[in-house]
Amino acid sequence: MLALVQAYRLVTVVSGRPTDEVARLLGVEGVRYEGCYGLESRAPTQAVLSEVAAAASAVAGAWAEPKGASVAVHYREARDPVSAGEALVRGLRQVAEWHGLELLEGKKVLELVPAGASRKGGVVERLAAEAGLTAAVYAGDDAPDLEAFAALDRLAAAGTTTMKIAVRGDEAPGDLLAAADVVVDGPAGLVAFLRRLA
Repeated sequence: MLALVQAYRLVTVVSGRPTDEVARLLGVEGVRYEGCYGLESRAPTQAVLSEVAAAASAVAGAWAEPKGASVAVHYREARDPVSAGEALVRGLRQVAEWHGLELLEGKKVLELVPAGASRKGGVVERLAAEAGLTAAVYAGDDAPDLEAFAALDRLAAAGTTTMKIAVRGDEAPGDLLAAADVVVDGPAGLVAFLRRLA
């Protein structure tokens, strides 16, 4: 990643995790970290956190994780992840409706986020404008990354050169793979591709 920082004006990691956690995990100097999809100032209320925790505790193997502007419920450890996911969607959709939130589905995780917030797509457009970028590349492996791909499409329509990279894995959504300009195999494939760009 350091080679990318040296070669390009802006290298950013956009994550659903808090910014300080992402920075601590990666720790590459010169990389800009945008945690909580760029929504860290919009934390859920204690009532939301309590209701989400209650919904998670009703499903064996599920657990809630407050993430700054959002709250996630993971169910990867459930004995039957498909049934667990369906049960959680029913319970969390109601919480989302009551509190004006949006329910996003990821890889064996559900996340409640501020409704109408621009999330990953908004971060991409904001950073491109702030840095005056004439070209932008984005790589992702999960459903929320479709928002960033849509943002790149809008930037491309306005004259920016863009590339959408999907990282193929067991749980990468088909919609993401179909929307990509380039598909790479797993994180190792992404690293190899990015090295060729640097």
